[in-house]
Amino acid sequence: MRIKREDIRNVAIIAHVDHGKTTLVDSLLKQSGVFRENQEVQERVMDSNDIERERGITILSKNTAVFYKNTKINIIDTPGHADFGGEVERVLKMVNGVILLVDAFEGAMPQTKFVLKKALELDLKVIVCINKIDRPEARPAEVVDEVLELLMDLDASDEQLDCPFLYASAKQGSAVADLNDTPKDMTPLFEAILKYIPAPEGDPEAGTQVLISTIDYNEYVGRIGVGKVDNGKIAVNQEVLLMNHHDPDKKKKVKISKLYEFDGLKKVEVNEANIGAIVAISGIADIHIGDTLCDPEHPEPIPFQKISEPTISMNFMVNDSPLAGQEGKYVTSRHIRDRLFRELNTDVSLRVEETDSADCFKVSGRGELHLSVLIENMRREGYEFAVSKAEVIYHRDERGKLQEPMELAYIDVPEEFSGTVIQRLSERRGELQGMSLGSDGNSRLEFSIPARGLIGFRGNFLTMTKGTGILNTIFDGYAPYKGDIQYRKQGSLIAFESGESVTYGLFSAQQRGTLFIGPGEKVYGGMVIGQNGKAEDIELNVCKTKHLTNTRSSSADEALTLTPPKILSLEEALEFIDKDELLEVTPKSLRIRKRILDPKLRKREAMKNS
Repeated sequence: MRIKREDIRNVAIIAHVDHGKTTLVDSLLKQSGVFRENQEVQERVMDSNDIERERGITILSKNTAVFYKNTKINIIDTPGHADFGGEVERVLKMVNGVILLVDAFEGAMPQTKFVLKKALELDLKVIVCINKIDRPEARPAEVVDEVLELLMDLDASDEQLDCPFLYASAKQGSAVADLNDTPKDMTPLFEAILKYIPAPEGDPEAGTQVLISTIDYNEYVGRIGVGKVDNGKIAVNQEVLLMNHHDPDKKKKVKISKLYEFDGLKKVEVNEANIGAIVAISGIADIHIGDTLCDPEHPEPIPFQKISEPTISMNFMVNDSPLAGQEGKYVTSRHIRDRLFRELNTDVSLRVEETDSADCFKVSGRGELHLSVLIENMRREGYEFAVSKAEVIYHRDERGKLQEPMELAYIDVPEEFSGTVIQRLSERRGELQGMSLGSDGNSRLEFSIPARGLIGFRGNFLTMTKGTGILNTIFDGYAPYKGDIQYRKQGSLIAFESGESVTYGLFSAQQRGTLFIGPGEKVYGGMVIGQNGKAEDIELNVCKTKHLTNTRSSSADEALTLTPPKILSLEEALEFIDKDELLEVTPKSLRIRKRILDPKLRKREAMKNS
């Protein structure tokens, strides 16, 4: 007999990047008494890894729980980036409703649409929370209309359309049900969760069923499966069957050694958990997302939607440049292999394949951001390696025709730049689907474009819009190949010999283009030290010093003024590299180099491919 468990609510917070999800969770935690009165709490306490804190984005979904009026509210903070959409799709299986957070100025954005669509398909209840109403340019009434339009576009049912709207300032820790009310605290949001989000239900007498929706990883205990108890109960020392709906052959008897529930930001050990509880289970080495822990007497795995396939790949390889091994702690193929395969413990949207070479691994992900976060994490941990240019993953249809991944790109730019942006995206095989003028005077463009057309585009886009443009993309399935694209119109400036760069050599080099290095830096033959103003590659000697004569002294060099070099970030370097180049990544440096360092061999290879 199915019953509702009224003392629990399971809810996920979904939103576009930077609309304030993590800050909202901070406020709910503070006001539910998770922290002591005088406790120092850092902002965005849920973003636990350094990259999340620096970039202000959530990458991995996080679980927390707060208590309000004797009800336990399990809250899951989800990522807003489409690259981490695999995370969002899975966690929605654990909840009965979502809080849709929308910025009171920016309104409903592409990512909002992506995650909301998933929630509506699963028939989840929605509470709409218009956030940042304290912004001077906030326009909450118009944003409410935009959200209702979005719900209608996504074929929401009448019941889903009849959702409550709240207005909040997560930063100030307040929410109101009506704009005329005086904001005090988060009580209206807590009340809305209790009233509108259904309590989880299940059959406490049935056999155990726990669907694993996310995986955590801990150096000490290994893999930790997180999921909701759908039916029955689960207890420490219980024997269960590990199964998977998509893999009928997977049947493995395992024992529950440790069981946790969430309380605030902590995991608390419990002896047993009943229906509706969100639990973490450690001690099962072979546990994966999508697995169900079942009662051996009534083994029934729960269906689970498959994780979206990767659309982009790049090769990670051992660094073999002349400067290899000088800055990294982990440099061998075994180190790199172990680290990449360890990443698969927590990142289900990632694929790692071995190649013909023992020193090279093909890594596939959901987008450039997805892979750049992995690269940045590895270099911070002391790894040194090289990566190739990102390439899209093609498919063939039944007739053998080439299919490529497509993206929907939503662009907000001041009107003066819209012509340039349309021209550049059209050159990259983009098709303009729609154009409108926003309330802030910005043009909003909607493009359908091949995923490869966006590789290396973001850097140019920020330059051409003087940093004012906003670009958001969403995966839009596969479509027939759209034709060739010319990526980079400029060539590279390449160092001719190994040594240390000097002012005199750099001064003559800077007349040819934009330099990426300054004086006193180690260089080697075949290393890319800048971007040529013209289309071809040029080799230069930046280690060249001026020959001294009786009348000229070395102090004459001091009069030469160098333009400051353009120091590329990791994303910019990944966007810049061409197919015949690699990016050398170490904990201290990012160096671009030609794949073939020897100029004669390089020319021979180029002639062979032309």
